[in-house]
Amino acid sequence: MDTSEKKHEQTQVEEQRLFPTAVSEEELDEARRKSTFKLLFGSSKIFLAGEKCPQRPDLQGSLIIQHKAAQHYTKGKEAMRKSQYERAVICFSKANALQPEQTQVYVSQAEAYLQLCDFQSAAVCYKQAWLLEPGAFSGRLAFIYYLQGQCLFDQGSFSEALEAFSKAAEVQPGCRAHEVRSLACLTAAGRHSDCLKMVNDWMVIDGPTSDLYILRARLHRRLNQTSQCYRDVKSALALNPTCPAALALLLQLQEASKRARQNAKDRALSGQLPAALCMINIALENCPQNAHLYLFRGILYRRLKDFTAAIEDLVQAFQLCEEVGEEFRGQVEAIDEEECDSVQKEAQFQLVLTYNDFAVQCFSRGLYAEAILLLNKGIQEEKSEAGLYLNRGDCFFMQGAWCYALADYQQAEEMMRPDDPAVGRRLAVLYNTLGSFSFQEGCFQEAAGRFSLAIQYNPTAGRYYENRAKAFRKLLDLEGARRDFICTLILDPTNEELPPMLMSLFPGCSMSDVLSSPTGQEVRVQLMDTIQARRSSPDQQRLSEELQMMTLTSDNIVSQSEDASAGRKELRSSVNQQELKMTMKSSLQLFLCVDCGR
Repeated sequence: MDTSEKKHEQTQVEEQRLFPTAVSEEELDEARRKSTFKLLFGSSKIFLAGEKCPQRPDLQGSLIIQHKAAQHYTKGKEAMRKSQYERAVICFSKANALQPEQTQVYVSQAEAYLQLCDFQSAAVCYKQAWLLEPGAFSGRLAFIYYLQGQCLFDQGSFSEALEAFSKAAEVQPGCRAHEVRSLACLTAAGRHSDCLKMVNDWMVIDGPTSDLYILRARLHRRLNQTSQCYRDVKSALALNPTCPAALALLLQLQEASKRARQNAKDRALSGQLPAALCMINIALENCPQNAHLYLFRGILYRRLKDFTAAIEDLVQAFQLCEEVGEEFRGQVEAIDEEECDSVQKEAQFQLVLTYNDFAVQCFSRGLYAEAILLLNKGIQEEKSEAGLYLNRGDCFFMQGAWCYALADYQQAEEMMRPDDPAVGRRLAVLYNTLGSFSFQEGCFQEAAGRFSLAIQYNPTAGRYYENRAKAFRKLLDLEGARRDFICTLILDPTNEELPPMLMSLFPGCSMSDVLSSPTGQEVRVQLMDTIQARRSSPDQQRLSEELQMMTLTSDNIVSQSEDASAGRKELRSSVNQQELKMTMKSSLQLFLCVDCGR
């Protein structure tokens, strides 16, 4: 290896001696490269590496770009002065392409777009300028979005307009004009719920004003939320009692309420109570503080047997009249003091009726304790109504509380006209029942006295004479027993107890013999006189003048005295099964439209 290397070196030395001008391979490659560039670019030397070009400041790239950008910007401004906005846009675009960091170029381009009504492009340019100088052009950008939104709104593109106004509100927060236009877009698009939410936000931020209440009231009305509309109108009037918009809207609500109320009356008079209830609900939605309407609906609920709802409405009507004060006087719907007193009295009257009717329903279902509680409330409201005491006495009677029943019947008797059959029949049944118990206990004298009271109140019931005859016979008062037997024979000739009593009191005589005897004739005359005197009492079937009373008849109440006397054949029950079943039924139809003439 060493020998070959030495030979190669010697060869090179010899070549150099023979060709002293020879060049290296690197120099040859460089010469070839320059020759190639010369063929391509001629005599230009700027691409030759390693060649140093003379310094020319005017040919620096940054200066050239800046100069060209300035030329384009100047041409754009010139085009703007000549109203050549499209040419200006092109010039400004070229300037922006060369120098994208120049804020003023974007602003000028945006203004050119704005003159061409290209709001979207103008907004893009101003957004770019805003990025370069944050917050500097927010007002102008918001204005462009506002113009864009208004143009879209005029074209009927409410969704796109809403988007533009929303962007304006984002760029310039706190500007109510943009939010108002957004509200207009939502309203035009039928998005009233979103409008309501926006107005609620305004009221939270800025506080309630009469204008905001009116705006929200109108939105509530568009959404058929009439009650909320009425409340907002009232709130607006509380802040500004002379607000024309509030007064006008309140008048519209009252007119709608009057029309619905009249429709409700017409349907109620024709017997369409459910339809009348729907119409009065509409009337109440338009005027939820009108005592007349609550009174009307309370009466309807009572007619429909919805007593709980009726009580709530009647109490509400009463309270509304009590709350009438200076805040309601002087307004369109204010009612005078006399009319308010009239509504209060009518509401109290209807409330007593409702308690009574509710008690009737409970009585018919066997809920005597609940019926008593309701009648107690009725008596608290109106202590001068005899019908309430009668009905409560019937409930006590069904519970077997004879003393309480007697106390209520006697209270009613004091309040009613003498010899009124409504209370007379009840007292007769009760005394006869008490007499039966006394007879069973062996207190014959007491039993005879109670049977006598029963006959005094109802001299037409043959069973009372029969029972007293048996009591007289136990007391060995045969004369009294015979006279009562004759009365029983006259009033109830088919009585099954007559044959054995005839054999005991008139042995060997027939019934015709007893009736044709002088004693029989005398008893008949006395009995007819007593019955005639009882029947000639005025207003035998009189109803309470102030209460449309639900009375208890002697047809459907199951008397407990029947069980007490069951198994004893010696004394018949004082009341038969039909008399011991009393039912509450209305004595008078309800005059539904008590305020029709008002």
